Amino acid sequence: MNALTRIRRDVWQHGRRAERIAYFVGAVLFVSGLVHAIVLLATGGSWLGPLSMRKAVTFGLSFGLTLASVAWATSFLTVRPRWRSILLGAFSVASVVEVALVSMQSWRGVPSHFDFETPFDNVVSMTLAAGGGVLILTVIGFTAAALVEPGPDAPSLRLAVRAGLLVLVVALATGAVMIARGVVEARGGDPQLAYTTAGSLKPLHAVAMHAILVLPGLAWLLTFTRWPEAHRLRVVKIAVAADAVLTAVIGVESFTGVSPFAAPLPVLALSVLAAAALAGTGLYALSGVEPGIRFVRISDGKARGR
Repeated sequence: MNALTRIRRDVWQHGRRAERIAYFVGAVLFVSGLVHAIVLLATGGSWLGPLSMRKAVTFGLSFGLTLASVAWATSFLTVRPRWRSILLGAFSVASVVEVALVSMQSWRGVPSHFDFETPFDNVVSMTLAAGGGVLILTVIGFTAAALVEPGPDAPSLRLAVRAGLLVLVVALATGAVMIARGVVEARGGDPQLAYTTAGSLKPLHAVAMHAILVLPGLAWLLTFTRWPEAHRLRVVKIAVAADAVLTAVIGVESFTGVSPFAAPLPVLALSVLAAAALAGTGLYALSGVEPGIRFVRISDGKARGR
């Protein structure tokens, strides 16, 4: 059995029921995104605009990956099982609703957001906004638990999970601002401006969304090395700092209406350096992985390598 197969087996076997359900739902959503990508390519549809099936693609892929990442990363938290199941269940349901409604509107050929033309479309738009609110509340609940509860024994993993959740809050809060801005413009009678205004924040939303996978994933990968915990912690601190700088730079660009690819040279250089440092920590961790070391999960949510 190869290492990847063993890892998948261990994650599934040691996962709680709510986590296994979230993994399954996340996989279904991800496949949904892939299917819509195939349809989009096969039909020669446009990748741009509010009517593009691209939204069904990006929502399926992004929510599928994020749901699985949240389920996995929060499994390391020392939270009461009932509370964890409630939060993860709510996050899973909201993710399904978001992807399902966006996909449905794509097939109907109408915008999924900021569409108040008919009573039905109005309900869909407001349901999507409400679903976003549920996502924010559940992640805030997980983040509060991560900051208050002891969490994993390893400081590197504890820092990575906490930082990943905090950046995910930023991503979802950005999504909320996008919706609020768009609704104001759409209600004011300018739906095209609504999409333009909301779309300016997409880079920040996209960059911040997946820190919950990248940072805990790095800390987890480091458990397969023989490096002491103090060294692992230093590597994770560099990654967290790089991710914070990258998120901050993209955030300033997004809120000032500057494209990340058209930013002034010093700003562009800073974001490139931050991204390179983040990628570099991952490559460095990979260089230290030793196949003979097995990752062990302890029943109370703590973890260690041996």
